[in-house]
Amino acid sequence: MVNDKYDVIVIGGGPAGIISAVTARKYYPDKSILLIKSVKKGVIPCGIPYMFNSLKNPEDNALGNAPLEKNKVDIMVDEVVKVLRKVKSIKTKGGKTLKYEKLVLAMGSNPILPPIKGLDKKIVFPIYKDMDYLKDLKEKLAEAKNIVIIGGGFIGVEFADEFSNIKGKNVSLVEMFPYLLLNSFDVEFGEMVMSKLEAKGVKLLLSRKVEEVLDSGARLSDGETIPADMVILGIGASPNTKLAEKSGLDIGRGKGIWVDEYMRTADPDVFAVGDCVGKRDFFTRKNLPVMLASTATAEARVAGANLFKLKVVRENKGTIAIYSTYVDGLALGSAGLTESTAKSEGFEVEVGLAEAPDKHPAALPGTSKIKLKLIFSKQSGIILGGQVAGGISAGEIINIIGMAIQKRVSATELETLQLATHPYLTAPPTMYPLVLAAQDAVGRI
Repeated sequence: MVNDKYDVIVIGGGPAGIISAVTARKYYPDKSILLIKSVKKGVIPCGIPYMFNSLKNPEDNALGNAPLEKNKVDIMVDEVVKVLRKVKSIKTKGGKTLKYEKLVLAMGSNPILPPIKGLDKKIVFPIYKDMDYLKDLKEKLAEAKNIVIIGGGFIGVEFADEFSNIKGKNVSLVEMFPYLLLNSFDVEFGEMVMSKLEAKGVKLLLSRKVEEVLDSGARLSDGETIPADMVILGIGASPNTKLAEKSGLDIGRGKGIWVDEYMRTADPDVFAVGDCVGKRDFFTRKNLPVMLASTATAEARVAGANLFKLKVVRENKGTIAIYSTYVDGLALGSAGLTESTAKSEGFEVEVGLAEAPDKHPAALPGTSKIKLKLIFSKQSGIILGGQVAGGISAGEIINIIGMAIQKRVSATELETLQLATHPYLTAPPTMYPLVLAAQDAVGRI
């Protein structure tokens, strides 16, 4: 049963919304909490590419209500159309008017629809976080032979990898830059991904754009027309700020909702978290278009804890942009500044490189080679960023690098890192890649 007044109302049923509500319950056990979501059956965002082949049943990627129900959070399926901040109430599309003490905006993002002629064609599919929409997309995919993916970032690369595993599919990926994942990785890591996809038969059309979608094809900027039964828009997303703008809240220069370090908007009783919020780079404070569930849930924990009192002091006051992905057995991670980005921002940097097996001895079954790159400030020796590629362990190594960046760890500290090793679990203690890469840089710093 939904009441007409709550201490906390959360708008949005994605990871940011759910974690905001659950965290609020943890810190304020006596408060009444409602979560309103516009999509009845949501999905786990990061798992969307794998609903088409890796997962036997798309429903296995459902974003369920269990955490909310366990924490006694009320749930409403409806769309909020108006926030009346002066009287602290909201109105929904279904005709409900509800009052709040604290409001959390977690409306997420919308797929970017680029200025391409023919996007209204039936063969064009943006990626929405809606179970019914994605199940329908999977059914249409079964009938398609020629698939064109627009965008060489994480979404495009992961879809290309997944679709290439399905027998009888011709997969093409169109990217305007000359390399893949260029916003998050330096060129040498993007080249590793390109090699993996090409080996699987994905046709990479780089340094080109789709100019027009036709009834059964796509015309590129160089004049070539490629066949297409399905065009997937994997270009990224933009913050969903419509409701915030209508309610008179400030929008930052990065086009997301402006918030302070504790996720408070210009209205002290309205918080905002996740993709709908503007992000600021950890080092430069510039706008940073990062839209990740991991970042969103970190922000949600800050907001949920601090709704009524500032209980959790936030020390890390920026977004470090930490990513990981997986392409045909190759795990990659990136955190902080890449070498190219750091140099373009004017940082004087020193780079440390390392390669090592992820088990020891390397003859053990299942061993992969880890490639690691760390970027340090040349003057101070503080870590600015890192990238890693290799086996599954790369997914956790990048999290260690992320912690090092947040805590402003120096190359010397990494060189003398105390760590646990085991033949089946890690690189050898004599060749631990984080230590080797730090050592490689220390002599030149």
